[in-house]
Amino acid sequence: MFLVRTPGVYRAQGDTALLIESLRHEPMGPGRSVLDIGTGSGAVALAAACRGSSVTAVDVSWRALATTLVNGALHGRWIAVRRGDLVAPVAGRAFDVVVSNPPYVPASATRLPSRGVARAWDAGPDGRVLLDRICREAPRVLRVGGVLLMVQSSLCGVSTTCLALADSGMRAQVVARRRQRFGPVMRSRAGWFEERGIIAPGQREEELVVIRAVRT
Repeated sequence: MFLVRTPGVYRAQGDTALLIESLRHEPMGPGRSVLDIGTGSGAVALAAACRGSSVTAVDVSWRALATTLVNGALHGRWIAVRRGDLVAPVAGRAFDVVVSNPPYVPASATRLPSRGVARAWDAGPDGRVLLDRICREAPRVLRVGGVLLMVQSSLCGVSTTCLALADSGMRAQVVARRRQRFGPVMRSRAGWFEERGIIAPGQREEELVVIRAVRT
C-alpha cells in the first residue's frame, strides 16, 4: 500500500506490518469503530478504514495527523484525526477496537522528547513509559468485549505488559511474533543495551510481538 511520509513522521516498518496482519483477524466493517493511538503515517488506521470501519486516529504531532489525512484521501478513505495525548482527545467515547504501535525503544534520557522523529520511538530507560500508560488508559475507551491490539519489542517486557493489562481488567495474550535484525536506531544503542543488561553481548536482533487484550 502506497503511503506518503513527511519528514519527522514515523515510517511504517516491520512492527506496523505485524500489527496490520493481526488486525486482519478482527471483525471489521460498517458499524465497527476503531481508535488508532499514536497513528504516525496512518498506516494502521488506513488498513482499518479500507475494511469499512469508522476510524479515529490520535497523535501528538500535527504533522503525523496531516500525513494520515493525506494517506486516507489518496486511498479514498476518511479518517477522523484528533491531536492529543493517548486517549485524552476521545475521553467519554467507546470503541470496538483500539490499536497502537507506541514508542517502545529504551533510551538513556528519562524524559520523552517533545519534538522530532525520536518522539516516535524513545520511551524511557526501560521502554515502558507509553506502554504502561496505554495498559492503564485503553480500557477506558473500549466497550465491554472490545479488543486492544498493541505491538512492542521483546526488549521491553512482554510479560510485564500482559500483567499490566490483567490489572486493568483485560484478558491478554500474544497473538503474533516476528524476529528481526536491529534497525539503525537499535544498532546505535546496542552498546548501551548491553551495559544495561537489556540484551546479551553480541545480540543484534529482537522479537516483535502483538498483544491482544479483551476488555472483560
